[in-house]
Amino acid sequence: MHYKVVVFGVKDTSENIIDFIQKELCPVDLVITIAPKVTEKNQVSGFKGLSFLTDKYGIPVFEADSYFLNDDKTRKFISENIFDLGIVMGWQRLIPKEVLDAFKAGIYGFHGNCGYLPFGRGRSPLNWSMILGDTRFNLNLFRYDEHADSPNIFATEMFQINEHDDIRTAQYKNMICSKNLIRKLVKTYMEKGTIEIHTDSKDFDSWYNKRTAADGKIDFHERTRNIYNLIRGVAAPFPGAFCYADTEDEDHKVTVWEAHPFDEMIDFSAYAPGEIVDMFDGKPIVRTVDGSMRIDRFDSKVELSTGMVLK
Repeated sequence: MHYKVVVFGVKDTSENIIDFIQKELCPVDLVITIAPKVTEKNQVSGFKGLSFLTDKYGIPVFEADSYFLNDDKTRKFISENIFDLGIVMGWQRLIPKEVLDAFKAGIYGFHGNCGYLPFGRGRSPLNWSMILGDTRFNLNLFRYDEHADSPNIFATEMFQINEHDDIRTAQYKNMICSKNLIRKLVKTYMEKGTIEIHTDSKDFDSWYNKRTAADGKIDFHERTRNIYNLIRGVAAPFPGAFCYADTEDEDHKVTVWEAHPFDEMIDFSAYAPGEIVDMFDGKPIVRTVDGSMRIDRFDSKVELSTGMVLK
């Protein structure tokens, strides 16, 4: 088979991009995703099976048996078919060289940070940007090679990360800019048959480290702004920030989905950092080193109350 436009993805954001391309740009000829069983060995935040797209649009969906696309079934499929243009959305692994080489026009995906590639290569760049307090995100649509996030840039768009954003609203902005960039990519390929990239970056190399659920642990000895940035940077669809009420026992775990700085002037010196100083409408007011936070939405097996210390 000859597949002209192929989308790689494993998330709800992948579905959103497929809908966009299919409805506004051109037919999507194939979706490459992973079989649900692959998630048993690979953490995939926001995973969504995409096999339903065959019934919805008639798009063939290939489910790989490896997130690294190196299983025998995938190798056989790639070797037996012809591919033109690949677009990646929501795929957090490198794509092997034999798959890259099979695409005539190349495979293109997204990576961003507050600066310019190769600065800020690596994992979870949007999460890291929020956690570090960055106020802008430079989103690159680039051509994949066998290395991570190489500066093979097709086009770039920038958006703001403001103090009201959490990771989900930042994803919305990211999706809007992604669609603008994909529109340019598909139009360029359809009109010219080739896609030019530029590799003349003057920036330096730096990396974001891999994040796991354990990295969401809240330290109330941190400043309010740092705690706020962590909570909003790992909110749903990611695992969430967490702490423990009085004792570090799993039965006392508190997952914090939403919180906001409360006040930095009220004298809370009689309370320890992390201590709940009061409760209003079921929302704890927690002392921090330099002020206080209001926890607006959380999950907890224990009932939180004034005087508890969140560790």
